[in-house]
Amino acid sequence: MFSKKEKKSLAVIGFLEIILVAAAFFAGALSAHLIGIDKDPFPLLSEAFSLLKGHGLKALPSGNAMEYGMIRGMLQVYNDPYTVFLEPPQHTLQSNQLAGKFGGIGISLELSADNYYLIYPVPDSPAAKAGILTGDRLVAVDDLIIQADTPMDTIQAAIRGPVGARVTLTIARLPNFTPVKISVVREEIALPSVTWNLTAENARVGILQINVIAATTPDEITKAIKDLQSRGASYFILDFRNNGGGLVDAGVNIADLFLDKGPIMEQQYRDQPASSFQVEQPGPFAKIPLALLVNHDTASAAEIVAGALQSQKRALLIGTPTYGKDTIQLVYTLDDGSSLHVTAAHWWLPGIPEGSLEGKGLQPDIFVPDDAAHQTVLINTAINSLIK
Repeated sequence: MFSKKEKKSLAVIGFLEIILVAAAFFAGALSAHLIGIDKDPFPLLSEAFSLLKGHGLKALPSGNAMEYGMIRGMLQVYNDPYTVFLEPPQHTLQSNQLAGKFGGIGISLELSADNYYLIYPVPDSPAAKAGILTGDRLVAVDDLIIQADTPMDTIQAAIRGPVGARVTLTIARLPNFTPVKISVVREEIALPSVTWNLTAENARVGILQINVIAATTPDEITKAIKDLQSRGASYFILDFRNNGGGLVDAGVNIADLFLDKGPIMEQQYRDQPASSFQVEQPGPFAKIPLALLVNHDTASAAEIVAGALQSQKRALLIGTPTYGKDTIQLVYTLDDGSSLHVTAAHWWLPGIPEGSLEGKGLQPDIFVPDDAAHQTVLINTAINSLIK
């Protein structure tokens, strides 16, 4: 028990603590006021929104539509073509593509002539095993009611989700189209970024079509080359045409597979010193004969791969000049699942002056027009550059 004197001392100490806390609070509030933290950073926007809400004849759009419009307007004024905003469905699908996999149920969808979404399950997929049949009409995904004007990406994003979690599809089936609910457990579904085959022109030459630079792409390339080697290929063509890029780290790792030493690329974020990526040890395919196909739609991380191999004279670039995108975007996921992609850094290649790639692209070592009439010429030119 405390004595009367001790209680009095504790009361004084407690009172002083309250005074100190209050003083700190008001000092902080005053500082915030003086530097403008407590001020609305967009007073005109707030004023305009208040007027629209209070006096507009039409009701305001529901959900986040108004905020999305404001964000897009902000980015339009910011005027950077690669700083973009994606709504939740588009962000989900892009994230899946760059991951190279997703939690899904193994179906494709098609809008019929009479405006119903029809389901086509992949054989032995989770959807097929759960009892969904080819041609079933999709009525709903969980609480999402499907209409003819429901965007495909919205439906796909709703079906996808964590591996092991359930999604409930409401389907309608012939003959009477009575709605039936079917619960399906999502499984991991691969999104291949690489396809490959032996060329028809020469069975010793393997060609790999690389459509995106995803997290899984380096392993897919390794698998493809080993498979082609087992089938007799000794020469290889990497086809990066129409590859818009993807993950920078994955691009560096792809270049790493084919180089035995030296720099790959350099990058610099705002207010940060430049950093570089170097080959730490010879790649497993550093000695195989190699050629690369490129065109105007070869961009970003795909240009990192092509440029690194070209600058070290590891492989010839064949085709047309690439796109010329030398910036890196950081992806920030917002609270509702939408995302803001912010240009945060730029990169350059060894031996190529900083900033010279933007808008000009990599120049091919052998120019071949990229059109249907020259497809055979393009492949034969690559083969001839390998086999001399």
